[in-house]
Amino acid sequence: MNLLHDNAFINGKWVRAQSGKVFAVKNPATGETISNVPDMGEKDAQDAIEAASVAFDSWKITSTRKRSKILRSWYELIRSHAEDLAQLITAEMGKPFAEAKGEVLYGASFVEWFAEEAKRGYGDVIPAPRSDQRMFAIKQPVGVVAAITPWNFPVAMITRKVAPALAAGCSVVIKPAEDTPLSALALAELGVRAGIPEGVFNVVTTNHAPEVGNVLTSDSRVRKISFTGSTEVGKILMSQSASTVKKVSLELGGNAPFIVFDDADIDAAVAGAINAKYRNTGQTCICANRIYVQDKVYDEFAEKFASEMKKLKMGDGKEEGVRLGPLINQEALEKVDRLVVDAVDKGATVVTGGKPSELGGTFYEPTVLTGVTMEMACATTEIFGPVAPLYRFDSEEEVIKMANDTPYGLAAYFYARDNARIWRVAEGLEYGMVGINEGAISNELGPFGGVKESGIGREGSKYGMDEFMEIKYLCMGGI
Repeated sequence: MNLLHDNAFINGKWVRAQSGKVFAVKNPATGETISNVPDMGEKDAQDAIEAASVAFDSWKITSTRKRSKILRSWYELIRSHAEDLAQLITAEMGKPFAEAKGEVLYGASFVEWFAEEAKRGYGDVIPAPRSDQRMFAIKQPVGVVAAITPWNFPVAMITRKVAPALAAGCSVVIKPAEDTPLSALALAELGVRAGIPEGVFNVVTTNHAPEVGNVLTSDSRVRKISFTGSTEVGKILMSQSASTVKKVSLELGGNAPFIVFDDADIDAAVAGAINAKYRNTGQTCICANRIYVQDKVYDEFAEKFASEMKKLKMGDGKEEGVRLGPLINQEALEKVDRLVVDAVDKGATVVTGGKPSELGGTFYEPTVLTGVTMEMACATTEIFGPVAPLYRFDSEEEVIKMANDTPYGLAAYFYARDNARIWRVAEGLEYGMVGINEGAISNELGPFGGVKESGIGREGSKYGMDEFMEIKYLCMGGI
């Protein structure tokens, strides 16, 4: 695999940690060590920031056409190496190979989109209040960007942040998740081949995230923090960034409702729920977390949903036909099991699954629970696993209230056919993204992000590059 690196990447060079320390990257499906990578600390992070700061001075004045061309080359290299990148994803986080390859192509789509958007950082001519004045608003790159990315989409979460940053003229320091640094390093290798200049793209690998995160948030040379991860950590990073008043983009936790009304196409709703719930073995921030089904169609939906779920093959992501891989680690397995035990203890019924898999390791059986109530922990906790709790509801007003009764507001889904209901529910749900008769909503064209405690800012779409730019007002007098 020619993209496998075991060194970090700073200022165009493959480097070890100054301490000499390393940590193991393990395959969650087998427990085997894939590689050992540098366990970097404060000084290494400072070196990466310095490299990015120096490189920013030249990258920000590089023509938009040239930045676009480099990003386009990076996009083409990612696509042409999709098989290798997918193998890395499957190895280091367990995602089934077909799904991993889909992630690579999804991630590449952001690079293509922002390669095009690099040439479209438009400003405005503002009508002046006086005849001897001219007024303009221009957009300029914010500066050095620190991107802190999660393990569940180790390629796409990097490209979704780095591509708009580079398109805007920013340089970046990436701190990938300790579980999945190899994908980040592979993207750096392809970036070198694409012609990204030294210091513009840096990757700091570490098993000490708080230490490195504190450097990134406290250094005044870093002007922007872009983070995807838990709400708890996002709040810490936001607080730390306040000392230097950085721009922040936060894509945080979710508690996505999936609502099935009695006028819905039940078969379509079942297919959408399978897609929204079991993608990446339930380990995404927009996975359906609470499935609300109107009383009239509850039993029909539960039966069909459980039947379809049983068809999903679980196993090592390298095996043919596998749809569900392992959970990322033992802690994740224990959390999922606690939530299921709690629900059962409080009266829920296990239709299928409900326990760790006989495959061992961190595999957990795909699970359907019925008779779930709001008093159970799974109602308020992001499950992040292959567990689908089904709730009954009676009225439209009731389910909107239940769906909104959470501090989170990332994604929501519902199935219905009545047009008036569709508009009422879509506008009533307090979420940044709503899938209507659709269980797969993510693409490079749509603005991805949440409201309330699910985050700040949007990624992708025509709005995505603005997160990495500042607006400067120019007023010319004496004309």
